[in-house]
Amino acid sequence: MMSSSAKDARALLKKHALSVTEGRLRILELFLRAGGALSHADVEKADTTFDRVTVYRTLQSFVEKGLLHTIPTSENNVRYALCNDACTTHRHQDDHVHFVCDVCRKTVCLDHVAVPALLLPAGFVSEQVQVVVHGVCDLCARPR
Repeated sequence: MMSSSAKDARALLKKHALSVTEGRLRILELFLRAGGALSHADVEKADTTFDRVTVYRTLQSFVEKGLLHTIPTSENNVRYALCNDACTTHRHQDDHVHFVCDVCRKTVCLDHVAVPALLLPAGFVSEQVQVVVHGVCDLCARPR
């Protein structure tokens, strides 16, 4: 019997016009279970059967098709997170804040927190705004 995350992954791939392959299913299932953003290295560590190029190409195709969006890091790396339902091929609708916990290093999308409006100088046109907040997440802030 197919697991719930496998069914979800299969449906998402079809919705975003991506062929359903074993590799894509396994990588997408990692994101569905993660509950936050993952880096290229996180995907490689989670499933050592993938080579670096396969992971890179899969992540890029997921971004191009509106399945994942990128989150910049302070180390000049990129993390990837699942897009919301409004994202489509070449058009991301992920105008929300990202939060990075400085204790556990987890990155999460704060979908309910909108990116603040910016007043740009005349002639400037915004194409993408990314807000990353660093701090301590709710789990790490709890007294033990």
